[in-house]
Amino acid sequence: MAKLIAILNVIAWSGFWAFGYLALTGEGYTGGQVTVATLLAALGLFAGIFAYLKLVRISERKGYAKPSNRMTRTQRDDAQSKWGEV
Repeated sequence: MAKLIAILNVIAWSGFWAFGYLALTGEGYTGGQVTVATLLAALGLFAGIFAYLKLVRISERKGYAKPSNRMTRTQRDDAQSKWGEV
């Protein structure tokens, strides 16, 4: 599954850069064509970010990457309660 998400990640970022370039430099295109290129670039951006974040989660779960520093709810509540005491 991770390989499929990695392939989606590469395709999404490629689409973002390709259609983003077309949307920014398309001088001879109609307004509709630029709009479609902009929408496809945005779709590539969001799909690329989503796939990247899924890959990060998978690599943390499998032990390939160090887990991010997350606090539990009790740790966060304790830190919040001590915030004004200092």
